[in-house]
Amino acid sequence: MTVFRCIALLFVLSSCSAQSEKVNGVSFVASRDAVNDIHTNPVVNVGANYAAIMPFGFIKNLEHPEIIHNTDRQWFGETRAGGKQYIEELRKKNIKIMVKPQIWVWKGEFTGYIKMANEENWKILEDSYTSFIMEYAELAQETKAEILCIGTELENFVKERPDYWNNLIIKIKTVYSGKLTYAANWDEFKRTPFWGELDYIGVDAYFPVSDTQTPTVAECRAGWQKHKAVIKSLSDKHDRPILFTEWGYRSADFTGKEPWVSDHTWTSLNFEGQSNATEALFEEFWTEEWFAGGFVWKWFHAHDKVGGEKDNQFTPQNKPVETVIQSFYKAE
Repeated sequence: MTVFRCIALLFVLSSCSAQSEKVNGVSFVASRDAVNDIHTNPVVNVGANYAAIMPFGFIKNLEHPEIIHNTDRQWFGETRAGGKQYIEELRKKNIKIMVKPQIWVWKGEFTGYIKMANEENWKILEDSYTSFIMEYAELAQETKAEILCIGTELENFVKERPDYWNNLIIKIKTVYSGKLTYAANWDEFKRTPFWGELDYIGVDAYFPVSDTQTPTVAECRAGWQKHKAVIKSLSDKHDRPILFTEWGYRSADFTGKEPWVSDHTWTSLNFEGQSNATEALFEEFWTEEWFAGGFVWKWFHAHDKVGGEKDNQFTPQNKPVETVIQSFYKAE
């Protein structure tokens, strides 16, 4: 019995050690404001050890080749200066950083559909994107960010211009010495061609896992199995760990059916489904050696003013699911 207890204790300790090494991250949303302890303490309280900082560039439409970025017309948190200030404040709390520059297409059209009509515009887009991403590669190096995400959900751009992306990765490595990833959409990551050149296979993990109104933990775990097998096989193929560059569920009915949907006309509230889907994701992935961790979508700076009992969007703040996340992020 004594030997059995010792073995059990060693197993628990080894599991806890693996857990503490995971990226327990939040996607820290850019705002109009500078941040301070009031805004960073809740990140610590939920048990996060990483935050994704997300400066933005803007494109007029899916065929427009010029990215507007780092201007005085943007919110503070969307700019280089804002990103640096956020990083400095989070560093004071020993929070590690992923710099994750993103593009916003006017009216919220999906970035994966960005596609130029001719070679001239492709070249303009490439030059513009290089300017955008190198701005933040330099910031990542300056602030010693642990991870840089080189793009988010840009499938058409990646598919149509593979040589550009290979050369861009080489160029980024001349200025940034940390770890690299790319945030591929959940239905894109299998086709992303350059995983071997990066340190993590990044996935925005909005996989459908349940068709029920209030999914149970068991249903969601069962729904993960077909996806998990594919994810694991890609990790094995490229010998790279999987990083969920975004993951999360809405506090609404059918939250596991189409988790990528952000439709603001939805009126249902369902905190149980959100909590169950979240618990299932943790139970399926956080103990896997090939899984690096991930960043919950999404975390706002003004913790006391967001989420709560009337909010059916993604944020876990001030909802029952926040306690679920905390229980896994703070597991010892």
